[in-house]
Amino acid sequence: MTSHEIDYKIYGNDIQLVEIELDPNETVIAEAGAMSYMEEGIAFDTKMGDGSEPEKGLFGKLLSAGSRLLTGESLFLTHFTHRGHGKAKVAFAAPYPGTIMPIDLSKSGGSLIVQKDGFLCAALGTKVSITFNQKLGAALFGGEGFILQKLQGDGKAFVHAGGTVIEKELNNQTLRVDTGCVVAFEEGIEFSVEKAGGLKSMFFGGEGIFLATLKGTGKVWLQSMPIRKLIKAISPAGENRSKGASSILGDFLED
Repeated sequence: MTSHEIDYKIYGNDIQLVEIELDPNETVIAEAGAMSYMEEGIAFDTKMGDGSEPEKGLFGKLLSAGSRLLTGESLFLTHFTHRGHGKAKVAFAAPYPGTIMPIDLSKSGGSLIVQKDGFLCAALGTKVSITFNQKLGAALFGGEGFILQKLQGDGKAFVHAGGTVIEKELNNQTLRVDTGCVVAFEEGIEFSVEKAGGLKSMFFGGEGIFLATLKGTGKVWLQSMPIRKLIKAISPAGENRSKGASSILGDFLED
């Protein structure tokens, strides 16, 4: 299904929103609860699915919706369609301080892998599904990197990241980052989770026991402030934590 063509404008600096301008009968899909405001003529409908495969039956819709539960998202997506004349706008807000990234999927090979809570909204025709990282390390230890979202299509998609976004282009190169700092990457990139180093650096380095490794050719988007780091920074308990306690092991021991 060819994606609808949508125009947009992003407002704000630290806490952003994206305003989508729709022509008559154009539709944008979004996470439930993301909408900030909409103009007259916009109608919305909550559906069990992204609408990219209209022929999909009830069982397929249930399977797709059920898979979204694994990412911690709502069972449903909301479809906003302009039913009036002229142009009308609908806006979607980021869930926490950070940056909204507009991505043209047609320029990223038609597919993008995104952190499990990164998807905000997209043009109708975009397929939103999940993908599993097959690496054992990611499954057992890199909680942010085991279950990921896949966005497929040829239109605009909007992804939310915490803090500042850095875009890097890898050319048969390797990049190692904190597991929570990975926002999105193209399918030409291999993603895995590996040990951070020796025992001393793993337990006392403050960078966590495991690091994400991105390898290959393609674009990678990183965020400076993952939501878990933001929560730690504003939590009263965070003031008394040692540097080592900020690692994944520290979280585990606290639980």
